[in-house]
Amino acid sequence: MTSSNPLRITAYSVCSAAGEGRRATLEALSERRSGLRPNDFSAGLNTWIGRVPGLEDAPLPAGYELWDCRNNRLAWRGLLADDFLNSAKRAIARYGSDRVAVVIGTSTSSIGASEEAYTRLDADGQYPPDMRRPIIHTPHSLGDFVAHVLGVNGLCITVATACSSSAKVFAQAERWIANGLADAAIVGGVDTLCGSVLFGFNSLELVSPELCRPFDASRRGINLGEAAGFALLEKDGQGPAFLGYGESSDAHHMSTPHPEGRGARLAVEDALRRASLSPSQIDYINLHGTASLKNDEVEAHVVASLFPETTFASSTKGWMGHTLGAAGIVEAAVSLLALESGTLPGTINTTSLDPACGPQIRCENATADARYALSFSFGFGGSNCVLAFGRSDLH
Repeated sequence: MTSSNPLRITAYSVCSAAGEGRRATLEALSERRSGLRPNDFSAGLNTWIGRVPGLEDAPLPAGYELWDCRNNRLAWRGLLADDFLNSAKRAIARYGSDRVAVVIGTSTSSIGASEEAYTRLDADGQYPPDMRRPIIHTPHSLGDFVAHVLGVNGLCITVATACSSSAKVFAQAERWIANGLADAAIVGGVDTLCGSVLFGFNSLELVSPELCRPFDASRRGINLGEAAGFALLEKDGQGPAFLGYGESSDAHHMSTPHPEGRGARLAVEDALRRASLSPSQIDYINLHGTASLKNDEVEAHVVASLFPETTFASSTKGWMGHTLGAAGIVEAAVSLLALESGTLPGTINTTSLDPACGPQIRCENATADARYALSFSFGFGGSNCVLAFGRSDLH
């Protein structure tokens, strides 16, 4: 794919602790109003979280009981947000149910449902009857649910590459469309909070007891969150342009990035090449910026070495937390909002930037005539993905 023939993002949605839908999310970004709150999800862990309200009290509608679990409830909210479900169904009617691919990213997927089942084992050590639904205990639970809601019977895949999962869905969808395996694609990502992940990250000493402060010299770690988002990719239509992607693998360490950021840099350069863009043309970068010590340092070094001082870069984890497998799609949506609105969100909670940061990383919001944006997603195991987007009137 090159920018001369980009795919169009004809519809997209976002739902997180920062807001439900694009309008609410943009208002939160503009007002610098964080959705993070003290942990009220897992007892015994002192941290802040990005929790989407009301999921416990909102079972899936009749007909979808088989898939009912917290993760799929959030997926349903994301499908309804911004009228995305109706946009997707209209596209399916145009192309045919076997010609619209579904590519979904997640990292926690079914873990929360299995956790619940284990807390309610019967006297024989078996899952309780209401939890004996194999589909909610599999990694493909989310993809299967979305495909059934949409009524498609073509290609459907769940991508699970840690925090790059729902960025990589764009790359997978583009390859399928380019090779004639699909005429359009519905991509997205959903991850919900669960105890295994919260306490797992805490065991790695990565969870902050206070509000996360990405790129701050005194940062203490991440705040975890949950989110859902979807996008409709078509070869024709109205909407922002998906110009290219870059993917790489550090092959360095299970949880620590390469100290020189080699993999991240390769992904950035690959995305720019596919998009036929130079670093000087990028107006906004949504950074991975988790507020962990090593990740922020390495990412800051990559940005400072590649981009001019005029580039505006920030992390938006302070609004909704690190949403893991949903981070790619949520932050892609934030990048698209920046292009459409001209509102460039800064890095909230951060007061004193790490000396490793260049002038590209900003704390305060700005308004600008943004034309091109990049979204960075760098996951555990060195799984890297960078997405390039262009404003709709430029392509």
